[in-house]
Amino acid sequence: MNLPGSWWPARNQGRTRGHKTRGNKWGVRSLRGHSLRGRRGVHSLRGKLTLANVALLALGIAAATAVSLMGMRYYLLDQVDTELTKTRDSLGGSQLTLRQFDSLSALSFFRDRIAPQATNEQPRPDSIFTVIDGSGEPVGILGFKPTDAQRGLAHSVRDPGALIEDPEPHDVTVHGSPYRVTGVRLADGTRILLATSTDALHKGVSKALKLDLAIGTLLLALLALLTMMSVGRRMRPLEDMVETSSAIAEGDLTRRVPSSREATLEVEQLRLALNSMLHQVESAYRTRERSAAQLRRFVADASHELRTPLAAIRGYLQLYDKGMLSDPADRERAWERVLAEADRMGRLVDELLTLARLDQQPELRFRNVDVSRLVRDMAEDLRVQQPGRPITVDADGSLLVRADESGLRQVLGNLVANVRTHTPEDVPVRLGVERAYGVVRLCVADKGPGLGPEDAARVFDRFFRTGGGAGSGLGLAIVQGVVRAHKGEVAVRTERGEGLAVTVTLPAGGGKGSGGSESGNGGSATGGGGA
Repeated sequence: MNLPGSWWPARNQGRTRGHKTRGNKWGVRSLRGHSLRGRRGVHSLRGKLTLANVALLALGIAAATAVSLMGMRYYLLDQVDTELTKTRDSLGGSQLTLRQFDSLSALSFFRDRIAPQATNEQPRPDSIFTVIDGSGEPVGILGFKPTDAQRGLAHSVRDPGALIEDPEPHDVTVHGSPYRVTGVRLADGTRILLATSTDALHKGVSKALKLDLAIGTLLLALLALLTMMSVGRRMRPLEDMVETSSAIAEGDLTRRVPSSREATLEVEQLRLALNSMLHQVESAYRTRERSAAQLRRFVADASHELRTPLAAIRGYLQLYDKGMLSDPADRERAWERVLAEADRMGRLVDELLTLARLDQQPELRFRNVDVSRLVRDMAEDLRVQQPGRPITVDADGSLLVRADESGLRQVLGNLVANVRTHTPEDVPVRLGVERAYGVVRLCVADKGPGLGPEDAARVFDRFFRTGGGAGSGLGLAIVQGVVRAHKGEVAVRTERGEGLAVTVTLPAGGGKGSGGSESGNGGSATGGGGA
């Protein structure tokens, strides 16, 4: 049988085009083997979270590295520029001429002349200064020709005049090495170029970049590993949910998602909500199955009960049609039987309609009803019908309750009819009503043969009759339906040989009235009889 409602797939959904799949007993393809444990690719949630964390950290490392390297380069270049600017300002403010400058720089000049010529394999001098003429060519000092470094510096500056006028040093390349250069004009108009090497600065920045990249790569790998481990632990509750869903799809409606020690607040909330939903689904399925079974039993019982009077009526009509009822007395007796069975069938149909309306939860017309008066009226009716039955009535004064009067009359009528039908006429019966603890209790009790435990458990079932007795078996079922429509309760207390007591408890929504029994112990009457 398919599960109730549109939320459960049909049996023919276990097969897809061109591919055969195994379905469970409801036709639902199992999810086992397709859990999150089998999907570790980049398209999984675990992979996406890992990639997102690694990407964010990579962006952070790249930004931090760029900012730190730019700051370090700016700081070191600022130091170099400061030294060059101080030297330039000192020479410009000293009012020296070229001849005086030659005398002061002879020592440094001889150092450069004695030093080996710079090659690609040998280090370049850290500082270079050279004197240039009007065309920008280097000139000798103390009769010596300019060095290769001085010539390279002079040739790397395209516009010495603009350089001298600019207060900020410029970047130049001398024989493949980076330098910062500035210029100054002496008192006699001689132009001098001053340069400081920045090769060590660039090498330091390059080493810092490599170190940052190595550390960043290590951090990214460590983050990826920790993220996958952490997400794996956090994903275990979700994997448990998939396993639970698979088990439920295979028919185990009792499965629930287990709790996890490492679950986050959101996952725990999802687990609780899912378990609550699964409980509702299981309850709905069980209720639907129980209702379907009750409906099948009800239809079978109703068919059986209706078939009996119809068969009797059909039999008498066939006897009359075949002329077998020639005696007037036989015809009169047959006619009375037909009318009796028709009345029985009519009562049965009326009771079935009443139960059907109660199942639809009809809107009752509530008003203040004097329950004591209803009990006294029902007792009087019973005295007229069975004058020899001992009857005790505990319903003095008036006791008001908010209820549907016709419904309460039907409840009392069915209870009294149950006593009248299933107990001898000399069996005492007690009818009582009382208010206690905010409720009103109606009790109909007799001293009849009573019921056993198995019969007492089924006394409110439809078409249930003890020992195949008289009646339709719907009276107490109607009583239960009407009482539930009033938001009340009905209970039975009985034992073999001790009688039967039916107690109806209703909310006391009306006034107290002018009488009635007010009790603090609430008890229902004892006694009892057959169902």
